Amino acid sequence: MRLRSRVRCLGAVKLALLGWFSVLLLAGCFTGPTKPDPTPLEPLTPRVAGRQVWKHRVGKVDFPLSVAVNGSQFTLASDDGTVTALLADNGKELWSTDVGTKLSAGVGSDGRFASVVTQDNELVTLDNGKLAWRKQLPSRVTTAPLVAGERVFVLGVDRSVQAFDVLDGRKLWTFLRPSDALTLSKPGVIAAFKDTLLVGQGAKLAGLDPLKGSLRWEATLASPRGTNEVERLADLLAPATRVGDIVCARAFQSAVACVNAERGSLVWTRNTGGVDGIGADDQMVVGADASDRLTAWRAADGTVAWTVDKLLYRDLSAPLGVGKTFVVGDIEGMVHWLSRDAGEPVLRLPTDGSPIRVAPVAAGLTLLVVTRDGGAFAFRPE
Repeated sequence: MRLRSRVRCLGAVKLALLGWFSVLLLAGCFTGPTKPDPTPLEPLTPRVAGRQVWKHRVGKVDFPLSVAVNGSQFTLASDDGTVTALLADNGKELWSTDVGTKLSAGVGSDGRFASVVTQDNELVTLDNGKLAWRKQLPSRVTTAPLVAGERVFVLGVDRSVQAFDVLDGRKLWTFLRPSDALTLSKPGVIAAFKDTLLVGQGAKLAGLDPLKGSLRWEATLASPRGTNEVERLADLLAPATRVGDIVCARAFQSAVACVNAERGSLVWTRNTGGVDGIGADDQMVVGADASDRLTAWRAADGTVAWTVDKLLYRDLSAPLGVGKTFVVGDIEGMVHWLSRDAGEPVLRLPTDGSPIRVAPVAAGLTLLVVTRDGGAFAFRPE
């Protein structure tokens, strides 16, 4: 089998120099071992019905995009700084705004306000597509801001958390725990749970008071082992998933785990590799390892329900639970529906042939994926 080289971005490497107060921040990539070509797809006779219902063209997407879903609205962005809101039912453009510079993170939205972060570390917030305010940030950001409760929450690559007033950009508080020696530039975990703000802090999930920025609880999802800081990297990766009071997430190359976010207690954790987020419903938690082998763990206790090797080396997106299926996108722009109970492929639909750059999202019955070449493709069951 022909091998292709693979370049991975570990991201922000923070080196504290002994005897100095200064900190050196490096953001870069390393060339990892060669990786086999994507596994060829087997012929598939669809077992469920679905079709593309609309598509929309945005600019190229190479930054770590998150698509915000609010009711029947999708909000997304492209590398060049164009932020767009689309109606989920038919793809109608509600508004589109160019923030004037390239992006490093986005989009967070509550349906009215939408926030992104530029490559110049500027937080930009729009009000129904019109510029509301801009604010310079002290550290690099690759995680989409969270817009909730009349606040904008920002997670830096150093895992600091800042809160801003959504109306005027006034900074409200900053939370900074003792920092790990090495962190990832991949998007981390920041989410709302009732009246608690959830943030990834290394291998821990922290529950913060969103009004004050004070710590309410911490739960350790992984206990990484290794002889150096690289081997002990275990940052929590987006997307995390929530079902009721249970929030599940992946710790980079270490574990998949679930936490009761009401109590701040660990429900279960399972040692497993992987470099992307996970998906879940009330029965299964699903994620791919570094070879794109998919595994489903039972949500109740973390026991393995099934594994699937048919999509190896296809650079899968994080999965999304939809009905009785899980949906993933791949490097060739294919969208795969797998049965929840056994992981068997039940439907496969194409996009534009370029890699799926974002975990699938859903608004009602409409599923949306976004490709590297800027195609926003919406699918719906029949």
